[in-house]
Amino acid sequence: MSLDRVIIDELVLNLNPLQTAGRTSAETRKAVTRFADGYSVCDRCNGVLHDIEKPDICGFVKQLADFLGIDRAATTMGAREGKFAVFHSVAQPGDTVVVDGNAHYTTHVAAQRAGLNVIKTNHSGYPEYEITPESYALTLDQCKTETGKPAAIALLTHVDGNYGNLTDAAAIAKVCHDAGVPIVLNTAYSSGRMPINARELGIDFIVCSGHKSFAACGPIGIIGANGEWADRLFRLSPTHQNKNIELLGCTARGANIVSLIAAFPEVKKRVLRWDEEVAKAQRFTAAMEALSDNPGDIMQIGMRPKHHDLIRLETQLFHEIGENHRKRGYYLSSELGDRGIAGLKPGQTKWFKISTYGFSDTQLDYIINAFTEIAALRF
Repeated sequence: MSLDRVIIDELVLNLNPLQTAGRTSAETRKAVTRFADGYSVCDRCNGVLHDIEKPDICGFVKQLADFLGIDRAATTMGAREGKFAVFHSVAQPGDTVVVDGNAHYTTHVAAQRAGLNVIKTNHSGYPEYEITPESYALTLDQCKTETGKPAAIALLTHVDGNYGNLTDAAAIAKVCHDAGVPIVLNTAYSSGRMPINARELGIDFIVCSGHKSFAACGPIGIIGANGEWADRLFRLSPTHQNKNIELLGCTARGANIVSLIAAFPEVKKRVLRWDEEVAKAQRFTAAMEALSDNPGDIMQIGMRPKHHDLIRLETQLFHEIGENHRKRGYYLSSELGDRGIAGLKPGQTKWFKISTYGFSDTQLDYIINAFTEIAALRF
């Protein structure tokens, strides 16, 4: 079986929203190769992963806590594992969790694994799909009416993976707290890209994705909690008194955590440039919608204006070109590939998602020009 893989980000411009903020630097890749063997960080472990000082995992998780505005942090194997750990630590089987209407499937699976019932909030519907504080208030009331007690916990997707909508986390956290419900913020598409302070937002728990938004190799994530919830989440085993129950003792313990440590200095810098990333996303969206004089030929889906780099477009213009092209729907990815651009699913022309994260202005101009050239095939 061949494991060869084209090094996409070194050879082409990759628009895949799953990967743009997870691109690793040369320094990070070098660090990974030094810790590629199994439990490679455990040479000087005295029984607690997050107390290891060489490499300095102990100091690193404290830096993570400061960076995210939480009292205590730890690494996990990903955001979905973090969600399950939070649900399992707070709720009992049969309890109910309220989640936003744009929540990722892993939110539902994590809740189901913990034996919880899930109630979704409404969103505003097509084309914006906005999640509002009012939708949480209504759904929390619905939960209490239907079950006879408050939800055990609520989860908010800070930025969803379908539309790239940035929610008002502080306002929604207040609604949850007013209802006596703790809240976990899923920041898989936000922390590591943009500044986040969970304490200032009023967030009780946070989960993050290292391989989506912290420029690290995966799988790896981050979990954290504030106040009394930190003691609950990071409680210790009564039989193995230095092992965290929800972390199953230890989590990321090899090249993945080393990659996160190596990437972190640049991540701390790049979140301060978030306004530049938002401006690029807005410029790209405007340029794409301007490719046709006919409204709706290309249209951004999700809240306006864009406040995140993940962009979903309805692209009737490109679909019509495919209807008359010898390669049919596969022409678009092929045309982009010929221009050194990757990340769109082959055969997808009616709509697609892309991310502008991390591209220079020159690269973004090149990508816009590529789509402009392809759009001209219609005429």
